[in-house]
Amino acid sequence: MAQGDAHTDDRDEDLVVTSLRRAGCVFAEDEARILREAAVSAVHFEELLAARTAGAPLEHVVGHVEFGRLRLQVGPGVFVPRQRTLLLAELTVHAVQAARSSDTPTPVFVEAFSGVAPLAASVHAAAPQAEIHVTDIDEQALAFARANAGADAGVHRGDVLAGLPHRLRGTVAVIAAVPPYVPVPHASLLPREARDHEPSAALFGGDDGLAHARALIEQSVAWLRAGGRLLMELHAGQLDEALRTIDLEVFSIAHHLADDGQTVVLDLTAAARTCPIRTRATDRSCDGMPS
Repeated sequence: MAQGDAHTDDRDEDLVVTSLRRAGCVFAEDEARILREAAVSAVHFEELLAARTAGAPLEHVVGHVEFGRLRLQVGPGVFVPRQRTLLLAELTVHAVQAARSSDTPTPVFVEAFSGVAPLAASVHAAAPQAEIHVTDIDEQALAFARANAGADAGVHRGDVLAGLPHRLRGTVAVIAAVPPYVPVPHASLLPREARDHEPSAALFGGDDGLAHARALIEQSVAWLRAGGRLLMELHAGQLDEALRTIDLEVFSIAHHLADDGQTVVLDLTAAARTCPIRTRATDRSCDGMPS
């Protein structure tokens, strides 16, 4: 709002900060500033403040989230990208850049379980020469992905990788994802904001949190080119169990632990494609069909 607005005096500012603190906002001063920056009028500010103190996530209220150097569009009803995913974004950008060569001047990148497409937006900003695709089952999230991933990105609705165009099979240089990985029994440990305002399909990955990760590992075999990489974020405590599902004849394995000690990026590199390839967990061929 404009400088000098009657609602910006110190007394009102103290009342705003107090209201936010009572609502449980730890960084109340910062949130008050962000709400004021987002408001186009005093009335609008009061509406934003009321929504935030009622428990709506700040990012849903103001319509964006800061993700590294990017400002991504978000809104009510969608998963908000977390700052811990910046490690995955950095590794993804490096992988896409490394995939570019004289033989492959336009590497193909896919963000699975994309939500609002933070990884695709990062690739678009740092490696605009890449051919970018995003896929998710949630059309509401894909509407924001269209805005964030760049005008040329392919946006596809489908479960895991099923929505991708068939022409991409065997050509993808990098697949990256934050699959929903919260174990269902751990739902009570999530912040109230997440439980009440983000879709459960974007949060939970079955009893152990790995159902979607397993599906992505299985399906990626048919889409990655030889030497292509699959990068996905998980909780560090899930790493050992995730590794048990990976066939070392199909993928070579690395992982990267974030500074928080809780977040890990699983980094798989596809071997040369030799059909049929079977995964240890599913006994399926490289086309994803029973063999």
